[in-house]
Amino acid sequence: MPECRIFDRARHLLPLLAILLMSGLAHAQTDLNYQMPAQVLADIIDAPPTPGVSLSPDNKWLLHLERPGYPPIAEVAQPELRLAGLRINPRSNGPSRGRTLNGLMFQNLESGKEVRVTGLPSNPRITSVSWAPNAKTVAFVVNIDDQLTLWSVEIKNGQAKQVSPAGMALNAVYGRPYTWLSDSKALIARAIPADRGDAPTEPVAPSGPVIQENLGKKAPARTLQDLLENPYDEALYEYYTTSQLVKLTLKGKATNINKPAVFRRVSPSPDGKNLLVQMVQRPYSYSLKEGSFPKKVDVWNLKGEVVYAVADLPLQDQIPISFGSVASGRRSFQWRDDAAAELLWVEALDGGDGGVETDERDRIFTLDAPFTGKPQVLATLSQRYGGVTWGNGKLAFVTSWWWKTRNVKVWLVQPDNRDQAHVLVQDRSWQDRYADPGEPVMHPNKYGRYVILTADDGNTIFLDGAGASPEGDRPFLDSMDLRTMETTRLFHSEAPYYENPVELMDVKKRTVLTRRESQTEPPNYFLRDLKQGGMEQKTFFPDPNPQLQGISKEQITYERNDGVQLTGTLYLPAGYDKEKDGPLPCLMWAYPTEFKSKKDAGQVTDSPYRFTRVWWGSPMLYLTRGYAVFDDPTMPIVGEGEEESNDTFIEQLVASAQAAIDVVVDRGVVDRDRIAIGGHSYGAFMTGNLLAHSDLFRLGLPRSGAYNRTLTPFGFQSEERTIWEAPDVYFKMSPFMHADKINEPILLVHGQADNNSGTFPMQSERMYGALKGHGATARLVMLPHESHGYRARESIMHLLWETDTWLERYCKDAQPRTLEAQEVSGS
Repeated sequence: MPECRIFDRARHLLPLLAILLMSGLAHAQTDLNYQMPAQVLADIIDAPPTPGVSLSPDNKWLLHLERPGYPPIAEVAQPELRLAGLRINPRSNGPSRGRTLNGLMFQNLESGKEVRVTGLPSNPRITSVSWAPNAKTVAFVVNIDDQLTLWSVEIKNGQAKQVSPAGMALNAVYGRPYTWLSDSKALIARAIPADRGDAPTEPVAPSGPVIQENLGKKAPARTLQDLLENPYDEALYEYYTTSQLVKLTLKGKATNINKPAVFRRVSPSPDGKNLLVQMVQRPYSYSLKEGSFPKKVDVWNLKGEVVYAVADLPLQDQIPISFGSVASGRRSFQWRDDAAAELLWVEALDGGDGGVETDERDRIFTLDAPFTGKPQVLATLSQRYGGVTWGNGKLAFVTSWWWKTRNVKVWLVQPDNRDQAHVLVQDRSWQDRYADPGEPVMHPNKYGRYVILTADDGNTIFLDGAGASPEGDRPFLDSMDLRTMETTRLFHSEAPYYENPVELMDVKKRTVLTRRESQTEPPNYFLRDLKQGGMEQKTFFPDPNPQLQGISKEQITYERNDGVQLTGTLYLPAGYDKEKDGPLPCLMWAYPTEFKSKKDAGQVTDSPYRFTRVWWGSPMLYLTRGYAVFDDPTMPIVGEGEEESNDTFIEQLVASAQAAIDVVVDRGVVDRDRIAIGGHSYGAFMTGNLLAHSDLFRLGLPRSGAYNRTLTPFGFQSEERTIWEAPDVYFKMSPFMHADKINEPILLVHGQADNNSGTFPMQSERMYGALKGHGATARLVMLPHESHGYRARESIMHLLWETDTWLERYCKDAQPRTLEAQEVSGS
């Protein structure tokens, strides 16, 4: 029986647990200050970031979004509250993590004229930038002395001004704290209530125990973090999430709407006359995040009067954990983008249980203003609802999906003629990238909502996509005749460039804005004339990392021992000469992915012609230190038909790694005895397993991983089964359970404030304890205040120093392995 196997295994683990307790889980050492890596690595990290860009709704202007470098640890270390899955900065009443902007500039695409935004505070911290529907004004949030304020700027003069009145602070806990109304003259903002008072103080002594209770109902939950733990947490959550809705004009007039509440979502109707509001209610939960808390969903007018009570949703703690399961009752509330005020929602027909066999899963309803009629059915789906892409009364695409088969279907429906039969336009595996026909090109309508762009005849739409192919990604732009569903190719990226259509600027003239790059040219924006064939460069962003100039890059395909096709990108340092320099030490960086078919798993990903951009997590950094880099060698885990992919996870993982090593070694550019393996998150999990179940690598560099699957008992990644249903799988896939087999050096890195599901910081601490208890060569680096990804400049520089030190010590300078080790690794 499975239970007996679990208890028997636990008995065998008792000696290991005793070792961990005796040895301790973290080895204390002399305090080590943040270290700096080699200068070439530091220079890359400190390079000025390339601005982002945002295209105006009328396609006339580019807004340059200028960004500072990585923030200092003092900024990242600001106070942080972790409540119900939210991370809150109590000083600003906004999110505690995220990047800011420090400058804005408009660029006219026709003339090239630049308009610098002026009138900003010194050293501005800008977030939440958005265009007004009329494309004349941009709104954004500025943090001034830890108070979030709303600002706007008009293109005509570039002069920024504060819109929110003095003394009003915005509440950004639930994301961007404002939304434009369609008239472009006013916005709906979430503000901190003026009479909120001081934050709750933590009681010196508790009033009683913290109790949770379940009375026989099944309420499984995946492993979650940052949950509420006691009444004080509840009070803090309510204090910081409560907002007052305010209508703000660009002239600064503020009008309160109804009373303060915990507004999770607020969405104006396209005509700007109604608000769809979603309010969180008690009772809260200590085992689920705030998205599962009870909610009241209403439609209000701008006076705050309830026009239509949409739903009163209970705590969502009864949703099955099988993939494809959803809440029962109404869900997925939204406005129809091409109508003045038509509400949409979805209801499950299977009780929300993805494990139930049925022919009908979901039904889509709509209800038009004034919301007094009977809801109308838009579509009934045999799979789970995936969204609606709106066009006009005769055109909308409804998407459905099903996890077990990885199937996606897209239907053409006519929202204003619902008796018309729906037309199936897509029916494929979403993992079949070669068959992806692309997504509809969108444009703003009179309400400022983005809808499907059509030609003047009303029968032609446009599609753009990645253009995945055996040669790599080749982005494209097509036209599609809705009467015949036939497509005509208008643009296709050609070697040696990777060129991605950004926007179809003019349908009649066939001009398109593209983002173009090559192996040697950084991404920039170009205006193409598809009729005449001309092209004009519009931006001139320089190479942000000249230290990497001269490197070689090659996308290579190869085969696993079971016939699955694999792909990876091989980089070699600048100036490398195989005949002169011989085989190099190599850093391999990967991330495993589950597939339902070998055919889909073997498809080529990415493009060989993309520019090499690096960031702190890029293995290509180490090209500057004399390493070859094999980036993203595919590690597919395939489970065809009724097979569960994880039943053979280890075998497929090791086979993929072996194939990756063989292909680069056979080229004569990589030394088989000096290869390091690394990865982040599930890639760290992969790294631990490869070290435990093979001797293919010299060392491992896992970051922010999960190593003990008994700590995620209700499923992980793509695994639907619980530990009680598949105990052997959980045991076999847990590197922690096989720590005694790891005989290669391993550098574990983890953010002390990791909030990713399943990757508790404890995962790395326990893994290090197990390794140390068995005498492994191991090092544990816990980065203060860092989450699943790392932000502070000091943290990043230290991470690179640690990584570079271990690569130099245990990979580059490593001696050849013994014959026995080579035989184990399959050499």
